[in-house]
Amino acid sequence: MTNNPGGRFEDYYRLMDAELGKGQFSTVKRAVEISTKREVAVKCIKKSEMTQEDIDALDIEKGVMRKLKGNRNLIQLYADFEDTEYHYLVMELARGGELFHKIVEREVYTEQQARDTVREITTAMLYCHQNGVVHRDLKPENVLLASATDETIKIADFGFAKELGTTADGLLHTACGTPGYVAPEILRQQPYGPSVDIWSLGVIFYILLCGYPPFHSDKGQDHLFKKIKHADYQFDSPDWDDISAEAKNLISNILVADPRKRLTAQQIMEHEWMQKDRVNDANLARARQNLVRFNARRKLKAAQKAVLTTVRMRRLLDGLRSAAESTSGSAADIEGQAQE
Repeated sequence: MTNNPGGRFEDYYRLMDAELGKGQFSTVKRAVEISTKREVAVKCIKKSEMTQEDIDALDIEKGVMRKLKGNRNLIQLYADFEDTEYHYLVMELARGGELFHKIVEREVYTEQQARDTVREITTAMLYCHQNGVVHRDLKPENVLLASATDETIKIADFGFAKELGTTADGLLHTACGTPGYVAPEILRQQPYGPSVDIWSLGVIFYILLCGYPPFHSDKGQDHLFKKIKHADYQFDSPDWDDISAEAKNLISNILVADPRKRLTAQQIMEHEWMQKDRVNDANLARARQNLVRFNARRKLKAAQKAVLTTVRMRRLLDGLRSAAESTSGSAADIEGQAQE
């Protein structure tokens, strides 16, 4: 099936009642390809609620997914249609659900398993970066599994993805992402590139090994963002006592506030921890227990619609700017944002 087969969506696919997800003006539903009986995921986007900016963003999303076609670790775009009411993006269906939910179902979870997962996610990001694409919203909700029996990693949601080289300086500028996973350079409103994905990878890697995120705060998002900007995290005992020194070394070279000193995807793949045939095979029972609680908190936050859109992220950054100016008379560390 080509990306633009012609004809009506209904000529090729039959939507099912099952709703897989819901966005601001879109719904993702399960569907069946009529000719092959293959199940797919369809993103149905209501045209009447879209601004011109939304239309442009959709075109970018489709273009990025077409450019990344063929990689086994990235959700594939099979076809796209539109009628008078909707745009339809027909995509690969990841039946296995979220990786983090699957981990807690395992009777045994080891550092070896975590390392193999890290390797697969990094391979996916390396492919994106080699093709000039920055994902910009890596988080657990976007790390899926192919099926219940096939645990191949599938990276989803390219709604914030952007190609490098589309701006005058070849870098990106828009503040976007999700609190807890957003890179320091975005919070500082500095131009950025693939390094922001590497930061998000580091956060996911950290969670995979201990069951909770490196950056968290009970004092609100301003305090959370401050910790991120300073890469203020620890390898807390006893949760990290049984984790290998090589794994900690890798994370320490990823969660670096200065993006120029942060490892690239290629350098991560070449790291000692990634190259070993076998690593620490101790059962990470504590991490698994922590992850149960972490998943429960994520589910609650999702129900409260806590994920930031680009607009809300900008508002938070404006709030940070005002706070910095009122307390120190300078907001130099969060200045410099431009529009893409």
